[in-house]
Amino acid sequence: MAIKKEMKRMMTPRLFFTLLMASMLGLSSCSTSRRPILPDSTKALLSPEEAYRLGKLKNKPYFIEGKLYIPMDYRESLGYQETGHASWYGQETLDQHNNQPTAYGEIFRPDRPSAAHKYLPLPAVVKVTNLENNASIIVRVNDRGPFVGNRVIDLSAEAAKQLGFYNKGTARVKLEVVSK
Repeated sequence: MAIKKEMKRMMTPRLFFTLLMASMLGLSSCSTSRRPILPDSTKALLSPEEAYRLGKLKNKPYFIEGKLYIPMDYRESLGYQETGHASWYGQETLDQHNNQPTAYGEIFRPDRPSAAHKYLPLPAVVKVTNLENNASIIVRVNDRGPFVGNRVIDLSAEAAKQLGFYNKGTARVKLEVVSK
């Protein structure tokens, strides 16, 4: 009887530890949230080519205020060019939308060059040239917009500063897809 009690006493911690480890292992393979893609120096962002290859390109149709938008196919976007008006968005957009991630799931940083476009697949890389002063910049398109007037691209505040139209608010620009 004493041997049986001693074995039971020893098995309880061993059984508890085994069950605890099995539970932790099982839970470690679960994921219940879609975390944003963090743009930091330790994690490289997917290039458009890599996103396409891995099936992580975002180009499904979507609705905004009852209007259907159909983004172009990745292959269709290669060599795409467009001329029109650009605007910019910054901290006020972050505040208005509670710091939610961009349409591609990345964190929007107004102090870094990035852009929003209605029809390009996400992500995309474009060269934007201010036609009023010939300044140009290469930006990552990771969001949707602009949905105001006749604007063709919305740039982050930093991109607008580098292109020289931050104080003006809008500028006539040419954009060219530079990613393959």
